[in-house]
Amino acid sequence: MVRREAGPNGQSVNIGGLVSEVTSDLSQLVRDEVQLAKAELKEKGKEAGVGAGLFGGAGTLALYGLGVLIAAAILGLATALPAWLSALIVAVVLFAIAAVAALLGKRHVSRATPPVPQRAVDGVHEDLEALKGHQPEGKGIA
Repeated sequence: MVRREAGPNGQSVNIGGLVSEVTSDLSQLVRDEVQLAKAELKEKGKEAGVGAGLFGGAGTLALYGLGVLIAAAILGLATALPAWLSALIVAVVLFAIAAVAALLGKRHVSRATPPVPQRAVDGVHEDLEALKGHQPEGKGIA
């Protein structure tokens, strides 16, 4: 049974119709918001793509600049030494810098591996031992 009441203008109000209208309006509102979000993300994606492309171009130009700088160092040394010796000296210096960077990188990677949160795992083991009633080694009751 549908209960009908008189509205402010004497019109009957159908609760089911109102609920249906609200549901429809809400559904349309959600669809519109999703469309707006899609359009916004598409625009931001284009901007991010352009920015990434510009960063890539800048990196490429910086790499070429580094090559020119190395060539300038070789040519600068070539004024005092034979050209082949200048190139050899610059190459040895570059290889030495690369070796130091590789050793530092290896040290950092070895500190980070294995990728297990060891302190957290140890803490869980200690908690489990405490729950079993055992006291962890080296730990006294405070």
